[in-house]
Amino acid sequence: MRHRVRTAKLGRTGEHRNAMLANMVCSLIEQKEITTTLAKAKAARVVAEKMVTLGKRGTLHHRRLAAARLRAPQRRFFPRAKGVPGKQLREQWSREHDVVRILFDEIAPSFQDRMGGYTRIIKLAGARKGDGAQMAILKWVDEALQEKTKASPTPAPGQGKAGETAQITEQVETAEETSAAEEPTAEEPTAEEPTAEEPTAEEPTAEEPAAEEPAAEEPAAEEPAAEEPAAEEPSETPEAEAAAESSDTDESKGKK
Repeated sequence: MRHRVRTAKLGRTGEHRNAMLANMVCSLIEQKEITTTLAKAKAARVVAEKMVTLGKRGTLHHRRLAAARLRAPQRRFFPRAKGVPGKQLREQWSREHDVVRILFDEIAPSFQDRMGGYTRIIKLAGARKGDGAQMAILKWVDEALQEKTKASPTPAPGQGKAGETAQITEQVETAEETSAAEEPTAEEPTAEEPTAEEPTAEEPTAEEPAAEEPAAEEPAAEEPAAEEPAAEEPSETPEAEAAAESSDTDESKGKK
């Protein structure tokens, strides 16, 4: 019975499977990413992350262990070929194809502060033609994500949610301060409104002629002087009296 046996056989024997995974991890170290089936990517991820763990230790013993697992022994002899000296060929091979050197000198130092999870699997849409296998991309974790995790502050041990709430309150306070600092600039036009209403403040000057109306009404106050002839009517009463007397005398004569 295969209780608790989680090794993916991938339809191959043990030797074939180990050689295939070693070649896949070597290609991942050289090219930074590979495209394969989802099942093979999950199996190769285990080997790749173990190789990074060996690379972070960095001793000669761990270099030999990685070279044995990746089946990538060191090449020492490079004969001259096409006029190119062997030393130059050896430097070129070490720079481009020496997977142990690339693993220990370039990849492992970049993950020195990461405690695991060095690879990422991205599933591809669709299936492979022929057998319908699901494809995926196996690649190293991006450096941008690593820098982002370093930049994000982590709460001190023991704080838990208290550290998160304090951080949220600090963000809210900073947002309120910025909004309060921007409010005076937005209200500046309203502060200038009195200058636009200055003509309304000058309205009393426009109403001054209305205040001078009493001077224009002085002729109405002089009307009593124009009515003086009506006051002279008593001077005409003697004539009226004379007429009245004459009328009286006529009446008296008529009676007689």
